[in-house]
Amino acid sequence: MMHKLPRSFYARDTIEVARDLLGKYLVHVVEGVERIGRIVETEAYIGVHDLASHSSKGITARTKVMFGPPGFAYVYLIYGVHHCMNVVTEKEGHGAAVLLRALESVRNVETRTSGPGLLCKAMAIDLHRNMHDLLSDDLYIADSGEGEPVTIVERPRIGVDYAGEWAARELRFYIKDNPCISKK
Repeated sequence: MMHKLPRSFYARDTIEVARDLLGKYLVHVVEGVERIGRIVETEAYIGVHDLASHSSKGITARTKVMFGPPGFAYVYLIYGVHHCMNVVTEKEGHGAAVLLRALESVRNVETRTSGPGLLCKAMAIDLHRNMHDLLSDDLYIADSGEGEPVTIVERPRIGVDYAGEWAARELRFYIKDNPCISKK
């Protein structure tokens, strides 16, 4: 039986949340059908001082959700084509989030999910889910309670070469040997 994660899970250090999301389940109910994927890869964006984070530009119409309370979805469009879903973390005003990079299909997920754009497409997540409360009944993250151990690999984030020294920081996390990760 799965249990929805409480707000306190998200109201913690972003790196801890990024690591602890591995093995949890993203659930999106679309037209009465429950789509479920196991989270196998994440990236941490740790606040306004992180030059790879959207919050480094301050509060804008796009980033205001990152500065809001934890446990909300930050969904944005990249390259005008792909949606990406983040989970807002830490205390209100901090500007931190975790990008969901890859899932392993569990139920009613028919297409590839290895990459944030493919993940959102497979899970039917778009801009309508931006600022969505992850304590809702139609889009949330859950834990099975089984707590199966995972070996976590840490690597630099993908696609943030513009961020100077922040590009090399090992803030990407994935489950070792999982075939669904986006990139080795």
